[in-house]
Amino acid sequence: MPLPKLDLAKSDKTYYTAGNTPELVQFDPFPYLSFEGQGAPESSLFENATEALYTVAYGVKGYCKAEIQDFTVPKLEGQWWVNSDRYGLEVPKEEWHWKLLIRMPAFVTPEIVDSARDKAFSKKNHLEPIQQVVLETIHEGLCVQIMHIGPYSTEPDTLAKMYAYMKQHHYVQDGHHHEVYLSDPRKAASSSMKTILRAPVRQEHSLEQ
Repeated sequence: MPLPKLDLAKSDKTYYTAGNTPELVQFDPFPYLSFEGQGAPESSLFENATEALYTVAYGVKGYCKAEIQDFTVPKLEGQWWVNSDRYGLEVPKEEWHWKLLIRMPAFVTPEIVDSARDKAFSKKNHLEPIQQVVLETIHEGLCVQIMHIGPYSTEPDTLAKMYAYMKQHHYVQDGHHHEVYLSDPRKAASSSMKTILRAPVRQEHSLEQ
């Protein structure tokens, strides 16, 4: 009898939900399909990287459904950073660095991903980013997160709440800004889109006694 279909959004609700006020959460190491790039999110590279990531993800799903356990392909995520002391939104989008992510179940191995990537590229060899999709483990540990509702352009208002919480509780960011895209911008109204904003943090050590 086959195992029931795994849906990480249901089995790990802490990861895929957030409140409207900042909160502390703790995460274990998780495996992800990833693709790292640079440039504006409106660029062709970003669009092609997203397609490549999903193409490989569905290839992995197909293998696992036949050989291990079926699973729902999770939501797209992204880490964002800039190589500058300036605030990210003050830097031209062309200088933004990003890593697109799709979380994978624990039973997905590098060998499964390698096979799925090779098969995907044999069918879509015009989509060069497929060859750069890899499986990696990311451990963010302690994080502060908050739910952002609305278009991406209004994220700074929500981020301000998160940063104020971090300052009040003496936390500093200790990793890349992380977003989990719960809504499909092609289908959802911009005013109702939901995005989890997350930042790995550590306790600030330079506190006054």
